Amino acid sequence: MANNILMPALSPTMEEGTLARWLKREGDVVKAGDVLAEIETDKATMEVEAVDEGVLGRILVGDGTQGVKVNEPIGVLVEAGEAVPAAGAARPTPAAAPAPAAAQAENGHDGEARIFASPLARRMAGQAGIDLSTIKGSGPNGRIVRADIEAAQKGGAAPASPPAPAAAPVAPAAKVAITAPHTLVPHSTMRKVIARRLSEAKQTVPHFYVSMDIELDALLKLRGDLNARSPKEGPGAFRLSVNDLLIKAAAVTLRRLTTVNAAWTEDGVALFDDIDISVAVAIPDGLITPIIRQADRKGLAAISNEMKDLAARAKAGRLKPEEFQGGSFSISNMGMYGVAAFAAIINPPQGGILAVAAAQPRPVVKDGALAIATVMTCTLSIDHRVMDGALGAEWLAEFKRVVEQPLSLML
Repeated sequence: MANNILMPALSPTMEEGTLARWLKREGDVVKAGDVLAEIETDKATMEVEAVDEGVLGRILVGDGTQGVKVNEPIGVLVEAGEAVPAAGAARPTPAAAPAPAAAQAENGHDGEARIFASPLARRMAGQAGIDLSTIKGSGPNGRIVRADIEAAQKGGAAPASPPAPAAAPVAPAAKVAITAPHTLVPHSTMRKVIARRLSEAKQTVPHFYVSMDIELDALLKLRGDLNARSPKEGPGAFRLSVNDLLIKAAAVTLRRLTTVNAAWTEDGVALFDDIDISVAVAIPDGLITPIIRQADRKGLAAISNEMKDLAARAKAGRLKPEEFQGGSFSISNMGMYGVAAFAAIINPPQGGILAVAAAQPRPVVKDGALAIATVMTCTLSIDHRVMDGALGAEWLAEFKRVVEQPLSLML
């Protein structure tokens, strides 16, 4: 029976996307797990896999088509020898993964429930002898991802992300008539989503800001000493950045004050079990926040190498959904631009984000005498529903102690 291939929802915020290109042609045989096409979403370019077997009978949406709505038919999958419907299948059954959550309960041709999982999760489950039907996915739309398999191997369930707070409707901005000569640059999907989410965050989340000046000289010395000890090349080579050490410092501080590693829900404050740091990375058309998972448990070299890989793939639009969706706390570092100070907007449902400004030589008073130190200003934005100002100040003071006495990062 002919089945429609639907435009999948590849992220919780995705409403439409661009069909970048088909990797299969009409008449090609398709197996479950084959990559059908590349889809450009609001966050990245991702591959779409087939969940059924058959023949790609017809392509309904061509390469480069923009504004394709989620669940809109983009192609038709038929059985070998079956006639291809002229206008798509009569029954809009998804034939690509990941699909909307509602589609997960549908039955396949063999009568068994379809299971949506990433290729890596499927391989890991097969190697470990784990039945995917016994696992509840924590990825987008309930998709089973690597963390779910790792949790199953340990005998536990992967932590489910807390529900996002219900956002009050945001009134559309009034249209402004621009009469001066100008060039209009159309909004990309990513820019539209960034604008909507940031507007909602500022209008629905009560932000509270705490700032503090932090001396970096001891941390810079530690960084220089560790980089000098690194091999020039090979598996053990690393090159630490200041941001790598700040990610670790934030993770250590969150482990000491776990009530900041939290999110607001209508039923209560959700305290995250893991410390997953989202790190803002600028990309050509906006920004994205790849995640260092369990950052408090990783060494500096591991954080550095992982961050470099994530940043490179983020700029190339090659991050997987599970690599940028979720997170329990965020860091936005604009020190490389010479910014003296700034306050970042919270990324719901997270309860906090740390803004890191430039490190600059400044006059300081030490033991009653004037001296010069390398100082940066950090501003913690917190959701006042999740924590009060005193807790935010306590967290920032502890972060300052960790950074100014950085040997604890080696423990």
